[in-house]
Amino acid sequence: MRVYFDYNATTPMAPDVLAAVAAASRDLFGNPSSVHHFGQQAKAALDEARSALALLINGEPSEVVYTSGGTESDNFAIRGVAEALEATGRRHLVASAIEHEAVLNTFKSLARRGWRTTLIPVDQTGIVDPAQLRQVVTKDTALVSVMHANNEIGTLQPIADLAAIAHEHGALMHTDAVQTVGKVAVDVRALGIDLLSLSAHKFNGPKGTGALWIKRGTRMQPTLAGGKQERNRRAGTESVPAIVGMGVAARLAAQKIGLEASRVGGLRDRLEEAVLRAVPGTAVNGARSPRVPNTSNISFDRVEAESLLIALDLEGIAVSTGSACSSGTLEPSHVLRAMGLSPHRAQNSLRFSLGLFSTQEEVDRVVAVLPAIVDKLRALTRKPASQTVVNH
Repeated sequence: MRVYFDYNATTPMAPDVLAAVAAASRDLFGNPSSVHHFGQQAKAALDEARSALALLINGEPSEVVYTSGGTESDNFAIRGVAEALEATGRRHLVASAIEHEAVLNTFKSLARRGWRTTLIPVDQTGIVDPAQLRQVVTKDTALVSVMHANNEIGTLQPIADLAAIAHEHGALMHTDAVQTVGKVAVDVRALGIDLLSLSAHKFNGPKGTGALWIKRGTRMQPTLAGGKQERNRRAGTESVPAIVGMGVAARLAAQKIGLEASRVGGLRDRLEEAVLRAVPGTAVNGARSPRVPNTSNISFDRVEAESLLIALDLEGIAVSTGSACSSGTLEPSHVLRAMGLSPHRAQNSLRFSLGLFSTQEEVDRVVAVLPAIVDKLRALTRKPASQTVVNH
Protein backbone atom coordinates (compact mmCIF):
# COMPACT_ATOMS: atom_id res chain seq x y z
CA MET A 1 0.00 0.00 0.00
CA ARG A 2 1.27 3.47 -0.89
CA VAL A 3 0.10 6.29 1.36
CA TYR A 4 0.05 9.94 0.28
CA PHE A 5 -0.14 12.28 3.27
CA ASP A 6 1.31 15.41 1.65
CA TYR A 7 -1.87 17.14 0.47
CA ASN A 8 -0.63 20.56 1.63
CA ALA A 9 2.12 20.32 -0.98
CA THR A 10 -0.28 19.36 -3.76
CA THR A 11 -3.38 17.27 -4.28
CA PRO A 12 -4.31 14.69 -6.92
CA MET A 13 -6.93 15.94 -9.34
CA ALA A 14 -10.46 14.74 -8.72
CA PRO A 15 -11.75 12.47 -11.55
CA ASP A 16 -14.34 15.06 -12.66
CA VAL A 17 -11.62 17.71 -12.79
CA LEU A 18 -9.34 15.52 -14.86
CA ALA A 19 -12.16 14.80 -17.32
CA ALA A 20 -13.02 18.51 -17.60
CA VAL A 21 -9.38 19.48 -18.25
CA ALA A 22 -9.09 16.82 -20.96
CA ALA A 23 -12.33 17.89 -22.63
CA ALA A 24 -11.39 21.58 -22.53
CA SER A 25 -7.95 20.82 -23.94
CA ARG A 26 -9.61 19.08 -26.86
CA ASP A 27 -12.63 21.28 -27.49
CA LEU A 28 -11.90 24.79 -26.15
CA PHE A 29 -8.77 25.67 -28.09
CA GLY A 30 -9.89 29.18 -29.06
CA ASN A 31 -8.28 32.27 -27.56
CA PRO A 32 -10.81 33.72 -25.09
CA SER A 33 -9.92 37.24 -26.28
CA SER A 34 -10.98 36.43 -29.85
CA VAL A 35 -14.39 37.64 -30.99
CA HIS A 36 -15.24 34.64 -33.18
CA HIS A 37 -17.18 31.55 -32.12
CA PHE A 38 -14.17 29.57 -30.91
CA GLY A 39 -12.91 32.46 -28.81
CA GLN A 40 -16.32 33.12 -27.30
CA GLN A 41 -16.69 29.44 -26.41
CA ALA A 42 -13.45 29.68 -24.43
CA LYS A 43 -14.49 32.96 -22.81
CA ALA A 44 -17.81 31.46 -21.72
CA ALA A 45 -15.90 28.62 -20.04
CA LEU A 46 -13.72 31.14 -18.19
CA ASP A 47 -16.81 33.02 -17.03
CA GLU A 48 -18.44 29.82 -15.79
CA ALA A 49 -15.34 28.90 -13.77
CA ARG A 50 -15.10 32.47 -12.44
CA SER A 51 -18.65 32.22 -11.12
CA ALA A 52 -17.87 28.91 -9.41
CA LEU A 53 -14.82 30.36 -7.69
CA ALA A 54 -16.71 33.47 -6.61
CA LEU A 55 -19.49 31.33 -5.15
CA LEU A 56 -16.97 29.24 -3.19
CA ILE A 57 -15.60 32.31 -1.38
CA ASN A 58 -18.77 34.50 -1.43
CA GLY A 59 -17.30 37.05 -3.82
CA GLU A 60 -18.50 38.50 -7.10
CA PRO A 61 -17.29 37.00 -10.39
CA SER A 62 -15.99 40.40 -11.53
CA GLU A 63 -13.71 40.46 -8.47
CA VAL A 64 -11.88 37.24 -9.45
CA VAL A 65 -8.65 37.60 -11.43
CA TYR A 66 -6.98 34.47 -12.80
CA THR A 67 -3.29 33.90 -12.10
CA SER A 68 -0.77 31.09 -12.47
CA GLY A 69 -1.18 30.03 -8.83
CA GLY A 70 -0.66 31.04 -5.22
CA THR A 71 2.80 32.53 -5.64
CA GLU A 72 1.73 34.89 -8.40
CA SER A 73 -1.44 35.78 -6.50
CA ASP A 74 0.59 36.72 -3.42
CA ASN A 75 3.05 38.73 -5.50
CA PHE A 76 0.24 40.48 -7.36
CA ALA A 77 -1.59 41.39 -4.16
CA ILE A 78 1.46 42.82 -2.41
CA ARG A 79 3.20 44.50 -5.32
CA GLY A 80 -0.06 45.69 -6.85
CA VAL A 81 -1.13 47.49 -3.67
CA ALA A 82 2.36 48.77 -2.82
CA GLU A 83 2.85 50.34 -6.22
CA ALA A 84 -0.69 51.70 -6.43
CA LEU A 85 -0.35 53.44 -3.05
CA GLU A 86 3.28 54.50 -3.38
CA ALA A 87 2.36 58.05 -4.42
CA THR A 88 0.25 58.49 -1.28
CA GLY A 89 3.31 58.03 0.95
CA ARG A 90 2.09 54.73 2.34
CA ARG A 91 5.30 52.75 2.05
CA HIS A 92 4.97 50.41 5.03
CA LEU A 93 4.03 46.73 4.71
CA VAL A 94 3.16 44.30 7.53
CA ALA A 95 3.06 40.49 7.52
CA SER A 96 3.43 37.69 10.06
CA ALA A 97 6.77 35.95 10.55
CA ILE A 98 5.25 32.60 9.49
CA GLU A 99 4.05 33.58 6.02
CA HIS A 100 4.78 31.54 2.92
CA GLU A 101 8.00 32.40 1.09
CA ALA A 102 5.92 33.96 -1.69
CA VAL A 103 4.97 36.70 0.78
CA LEU A 104 8.23 36.93 2.72
CA ASN A 105 10.44 37.13 -0.36
CA THR A 106 8.17 39.70 -1.98
CA PHE A 107 8.53 41.80 1.16
CA LYS A 108 12.32 41.45 0.95
CA SER A 109 12.26 42.54 -2.68
CA LEU A 110 10.20 45.63 -1.91
CA ALA A 111 12.37 46.43 1.12
CA ARG A 112 15.37 46.63 -1.22
CA ARG A 113 13.42 49.21 -3.20
CA GLY A 114 12.74 51.38 -0.18
CA TRP A 115 9.55 50.06 1.40
CA ARG A 116 9.61 49.62 5.16
CA THR A 117 8.51 46.13 6.25
CA THR A 118 7.51 44.69 9.61
CA LEU A 119 7.04 41.03 10.52
CA ILE A 120 4.74 40.31 13.44
CA PRO A 121 6.09 37.60 15.78
CA VAL A 122 4.07 34.61 16.97
CA ASP A 123 4.39 32.44 20.06
CA GLN A 124 4.33 28.64 20.27
CA THR A 125 0.65 28.57 19.33
CA GLY A 126 1.56 29.84 15.85
CA ILE A 127 -1.36 32.28 16.01
CA VAL A 128 -0.99 36.00 15.33
CA ASP A 129 -2.11 38.14 18.27
CA PRO A 130 -4.17 41.12 17.00
CA ALA A 131 -2.58 43.22 19.76
CA GLN A 132 0.78 42.70 18.05
CA LEU A 133 -0.60 44.15 14.82
CA ARG A 134 -2.08 47.11 16.64
CA GLN A 135 1.40 47.95 17.95
CA VAL A 136 3.04 48.11 14.52
CA VAL A 137 0.42 49.38 12.05
CA THR A 138 0.65 53.12 11.34
CA LYS A 139 -0.85 55.78 9.10
CA ASP A 140 1.89 54.91 6.60
CA THR A 141 0.90 51.23 6.35
CA ALA A 142 -0.33 50.31 2.88
CA LEU A 143 -1.01 46.62 3.36
CA VAL A 144 -1.24 43.93 6.02
CA SER A 145 -0.77 40.35 4.76
CA VAL A 146 -1.48 37.41 7.08
CA MET A 147 -2.22 33.90 5.82
CA HIS A 148 -5.60 32.38 6.61
CA ALA A 149 -4.05 29.04 7.62
CA ASN A 150 -0.40 28.16 7.94
CA ASN A 151 0.83 25.62 5.43
CA GLU A 152 3.11 23.81 7.89
CA ILE A 153 1.14 23.66 11.14
CA GLY A 154 -2.40 24.34 9.92
CA THR A 155 -3.31 27.03 12.46
CA LEU A 156 -6.15 29.35 11.47
CA GLN A 157 -5.56 33.05 12.00
CA PRO A 158 -8.05 35.65 13.33
CA ILE A 159 -8.25 37.36 9.95
CA ALA A 160 -11.43 39.33 10.61
CA ASP A 161 -9.93 40.89 13.75
CA LEU A 162 -6.68 41.69 11.94
CA ALA A 163 -8.55 43.20 9.00
CA ALA A 164 -10.53 45.47 11.29
CA ILE A 165 -7.32 46.82 12.81
CA ALA A 166 -5.74 47.36 9.39
CA HIS A 167 -8.80 49.25 8.19
CA GLU A 168 -8.80 51.46 11.29
CA HIS A 169 -5.49 52.84 10.01
CA GLY A 170 -6.53 53.03 6.36
CA ALA A 171 -4.47 50.00 5.34
CA LEU A 172 -5.66 47.20 3.06
CA MET A 173 -5.84 43.57 4.20
CA HIS A 174 -4.63 40.59 2.17
CA THR A 175 -4.82 36.95 3.18
CA ASP A 176 -3.09 33.99 1.57
CA ALA A 177 -5.91 31.45 1.71
CA VAL A 178 -4.14 28.81 -0.37
CA GLN A 179 -4.44 26.27 2.47
CA THR A 180 -8.07 26.99 3.37
CA VAL A 181 -10.05 27.48 0.16
CA GLY A 182 -11.73 24.18 -0.60
CA LYS A 183 -10.98 22.75 2.86
CA VAL A 184 -13.05 24.96 5.16
CA ALA A 185 -15.73 27.57 4.55
CA VAL A 186 -14.14 30.81 3.35
CA ASP A 187 -16.26 33.97 3.17
CA VAL A 188 -14.45 37.08 1.99
CA ARG A 189 -17.26 39.33 3.24
CA ALA A 190 -17.26 37.84 6.74
CA LEU A 191 -13.46 38.06 6.89
CA GLY A 192 -13.65 41.75 5.99
CA ILE A 193 -10.61 41.56 3.72
CA ASP A 194 -9.63 43.35 0.51
CA LEU A 195 -7.60 40.65 -1.26
CA LEU A 196 -7.44 36.85 -1.11
CA SER A 197 -5.05 34.44 -2.85
CA LEU A 198 -5.95 30.86 -3.79
CA SER A 199 -4.44 28.02 -5.80
CA ALA A 200 -6.28 25.27 -7.67
CA HIS A 201 -3.88 22.41 -7.01
CA LYS A 202 -4.46 22.66 -3.25
CA PHE A 203 -8.10 21.60 -3.62
CA ASN A 204 -7.89 18.84 -6.23
CA GLY A 205 -7.60 21.12 -9.25
CA PRO A 206 -4.78 21.34 -11.79
CA LYS A 207 -1.38 22.88 -11.15
CA GLY A 208 -0.41 26.15 -12.76
CA THR A 209 -3.58 28.10 -12.10
CA GLY A 210 -5.04 30.12 -9.27
CA ALA A 211 -6.76 33.41 -8.60
CA LEU A 212 -6.60 36.65 -6.70
CA TRP A 213 -9.89 37.97 -5.36
CA ILE A 214 -9.80 41.77 -5.36
CA LYS A 215 -12.60 43.57 -3.57
CA ARG A 216 -14.38 45.96 -5.86
CA GLY A 217 -12.84 49.45 -5.64
CA THR A 218 -9.46 48.29 -4.31
CA ARG A 219 -6.61 50.29 -5.84
CA MET A 220 -4.22 47.96 -7.65
CA GLN A 221 -1.38 48.32 -10.11
CA PRO A 222 -1.06 45.44 -12.63
CA THR A 223 2.25 43.63 -12.24
CA LEU A 224 2.35 42.21 -15.79
CA ALA A 225 2.51 44.47 -18.85
CA GLY A 226 0.79 43.27 -21.98
CA GLY A 227 -2.75 42.88 -23.26
CA LYS A 228 -6.08 43.77 -21.72
CA GLN A 229 -6.98 40.34 -20.35
CA GLU A 230 -8.76 40.03 -16.98
CA ARG A 231 -10.20 43.54 -17.29
CA ASN A 232 -6.73 45.06 -17.66
CA ARG A 233 -5.62 43.54 -14.35
CA ARG A 234 -3.51 40.56 -15.50
CA ALA A 235 -2.04 40.43 -18.98
CA GLY A 236 -1.54 37.16 -20.85
CA THR A 237 -3.75 34.57 -22.49
CA GLU A 238 -5.55 32.57 -19.83
CA SER A 239 -4.93 28.83 -19.49
CA VAL A 240 -8.44 27.75 -20.41
CA PRO A 241 -8.20 23.98 -19.66
CA ALA A 242 -6.59 24.55 -16.24
CA ILE A 243 -9.10 27.25 -15.31
CA VAL A 244 -12.00 25.02 -16.38
CA GLY A 245 -10.57 22.34 -14.10
CA MET A 246 -10.27 24.85 -11.25
CA GLY A 247 -13.92 25.77 -11.71
CA VAL A 248 -14.99 22.13 -11.48
CA ALA A 249 -12.82 21.67 -8.37
CA ALA A 250 -14.47 24.74 -6.82
CA ARG A 251 -17.94 23.36 -7.47
CA LEU A 252 -17.02 19.98 -6.02
CA ALA A 253 -15.54 21.63 -2.92
CA ALA A 254 -18.62 23.79 -2.40
CA GLN A 255 -20.90 20.76 -2.56
CA LYS A 256 -19.20 18.76 0.20
CA ILE A 257 -16.98 21.10 2.16
CA GLY A 258 -18.65 20.53 5.52
CA LEU A 259 -18.89 16.75 5.29
CA GLU A 260 -15.39 16.37 3.87
CA ALA A 261 -13.88 18.62 6.55
CA SER A 262 -15.50 16.46 9.21
CA ARG A 263 -14.34 13.21 7.61
CA VAL A 264 -10.75 14.32 7.07
CA GLY A 265 -10.63 15.93 10.51
CA GLY A 266 -11.61 12.62 12.06
CA LEU A 267 -8.83 10.83 10.19
CA ARG A 268 -6.30 13.48 11.21
CA ASP A 269 -7.30 13.19 14.86
CA ARG A 270 -7.12 9.40 14.70
CA LEU A 271 -3.60 9.61 13.27
CA GLU A 272 -2.44 12.25 15.72
CA GLU A 273 -3.76 10.56 18.83
CA ALA A 274 -2.36 7.17 17.80
CA VAL A 275 1.10 8.57 17.06
CA LEU A 276 1.28 10.47 20.35
CA ARG A 277 0.18 7.33 22.19
CA ALA A 278 2.43 4.86 20.39
CA VAL A 279 5.63 6.89 20.01
CA PRO A 280 7.25 8.36 23.14
CA GLY A 281 8.81 11.80 22.91
CA THR A 282 6.33 13.26 20.46
CA ALA A 283 4.36 16.50 20.50
CA VAL A 284 2.07 18.45 18.21
CA ASN A 285 3.50 21.78 17.07
CA GLY A 286 1.21 24.80 17.22
CA ALA A 287 -2.27 25.24 18.57
CA ARG A 288 -4.45 22.19 18.03
CA SER A 289 -7.44 24.48 17.63
CA PRO A 290 -8.34 26.36 15.54
CA ARG A 291 -6.69 24.44 12.68
CA VAL A 292 -7.60 23.31 9.21
CA PRO A 293 -8.93 19.76 9.62
CA ASN A 294 -6.35 17.98 7.50
CA THR A 295 -3.01 19.08 8.97
CA SER A 296 -0.84 17.81 11.81
CA ASN A 297 2.77 18.82 12.49
CA ILE A 298 4.46 16.46 14.96
CA SER A 299 7.95 16.60 16.45
CA PHE A 300 9.86 13.37 17.16
CA ASP A 301 12.52 13.83 19.82
CA ARG A 302 16.03 12.57 18.93
CA VAL A 303 15.11 11.88 15.29
CA GLU A 304 16.18 13.95 12.28
CA ALA A 305 13.08 14.69 10.26
CA GLU A 306 14.84 14.12 6.93
CA SER A 307 15.88 10.62 8.00
CA LEU A 308 12.39 9.82 9.20
CA LEU A 309 10.87 11.13 5.98
CA ILE A 310 13.16 8.93 3.87
CA ALA A 311 12.52 5.88 6.03
CA LEU A 312 8.76 6.39 5.70
CA ASP A 313 9.08 6.84 1.95
CA LEU A 314 10.87 3.48 1.74
CA GLU A 315 7.75 2.04 3.38
CA GLY A 316 5.58 3.71 0.74
CA ILE A 317 4.43 6.60 2.95
CA ALA A 318 4.76 10.17 1.67
CA VAL A 319 4.89 12.99 4.21
CA SER A 320 6.77 16.29 4.42
CA THR A 321 9.13 18.25 6.63
CA GLY A 322 7.30 21.47 5.81
CA SER A 323 6.65 23.70 2.83
CA ALA A 324 7.22 21.99 -0.52
CA CYS A 325 8.65 25.29 -1.77
CA SER A 326 11.49 24.91 0.75
CA SER A 327 12.38 21.30 -0.05
CA GLY A 328 16.05 20.59 -0.55
CA THR A 329 17.16 22.89 2.24
CA LEU A 330 18.68 21.63 5.49
CA GLU A 331 17.65 24.78 7.34
CA PRO A 332 15.07 24.35 10.12
CA SER A 333 11.55 25.47 9.26
CA HIS A 334 11.23 29.25 9.47
CA VAL A 335 7.69 28.73 10.78
CA LEU A 336 8.77 26.57 13.71
CA ARG A 337 11.71 28.84 14.47
CA ALA A 338 9.42 31.89 14.45
CA MET A 339 7.25 30.08 17.01
CA GLY A 340 10.25 29.95 19.34
CA LEU A 341 10.86 26.21 19.12
CA SER A 342 14.41 25.03 19.67
CA PRO A 343 16.54 24.32 16.58
CA HIS A 344 16.49 20.65 17.61
CA ARG A 345 12.70 20.49 17.70
CA ALA A 346 12.40 22.55 14.51
CA GLN A 347 14.55 19.97 12.72
CA ASN A 348 12.78 16.86 14.00
CA SER A 349 9.23 17.70 12.92
CA LEU A 350 7.11 16.14 10.19
CA ARG A 351 3.94 17.43 8.58
CA PHE A 352 1.14 14.99 7.88
CA SER A 353 -1.54 16.46 5.59
CA LEU A 354 -4.56 14.44 4.48
CA GLY A 355 -7.19 14.99 1.83
CA LEU A 356 -9.90 13.80 -0.51
CA PHE A 357 -8.59 10.28 -1.11
CA SER A 358 -7.23 9.60 2.39
CA THR A 359 -8.65 6.57 4.20
CA GLN A 360 -8.72 5.01 7.66
CA GLU A 361 -6.68 2.10 6.31
CA GLU A 362 -3.92 4.52 5.31
CA VAL A 363 -3.93 6.12 8.75
CA ASP A 364 -3.66 2.71 10.38
CA ARG A 365 -0.81 1.75 8.05
CA VAL A 366 1.21 4.79 9.13
CA VAL A 367 0.56 4.09 12.81
CA ALA A 368 1.56 0.45 12.33
CA VAL A 369 5.01 1.15 10.88
CA LEU A 370 5.98 4.46 12.49
CA PRO A 371 6.96 3.34 16.03
CA ALA A 372 9.51 0.77 14.83
CA ILE A 373 11.05 3.25 12.39
CA VAL A 374 11.43 5.87 15.10
CA ASP A 375 12.95 3.33 17.51
CA LYS A 376 15.47 2.25 14.88
CA LEU A 377 16.51 5.82 14.07
CA ARG A 378 16.84 6.71 17.73
CA ALA A 379 19.03 3.69 18.32
CA LEU A 380 21.32 4.85 15.51
CA THR A 381 21.76 8.34 16.97
CA ARG A 382 23.19 7.09 20.31
CA LYS A 383 22.29 10.40 21.93
CA PRO A 384 21.06 10.83 25.51
CA ALA A 385 17.34 11.31 26.01
CA SER A 386 17.82 14.57 27.88
CA GLN A 387 15.62 16.51 25.48
CA THR A 388 12.65 14.16 25.54
CA VAL A 389 9.37 15.91 24.92
CA VAL A 390 6.46 14.86 27.09
CA ASN A 391 3.39 13.75 25.20
CA HIS A 392 0.47 16.13 25.40
